[in-house]
Amino acid sequence: MSETKVVRTLAGKVVGDKMDKTVTVLVERKVKHPTYGKIIRRSNKFHAHDENNEYKTGDLVIISESRPLSKTKSWVVTALVEKSRQV
Repeated sequence: MSETKVVRTLAGKVVGDKMDKTVTVLVERKVKHPTYGKIIRRSNKFHAHDENNEYKTGDLVIISESRPLSKTKSWVVTALVEKSRQV
């Protein structure tokens, strides 16, 4: 019997690229407030592995879960959705 492994993927914006081979990705989601019903934004920051240091601040990327690579890093950048526009 073959097991199918579900890999979690998230889309977010790179907010930090100062570390070597690591980017910080901000993932935002919209949830309904439990009491008032208003749609509010919730966000999380994830450290993701970037092997070639190719992603810069402002890029929209897709990250997927992997084995723990360090104390805080257990995600890997898998694809670039949109390059940031420099002014």
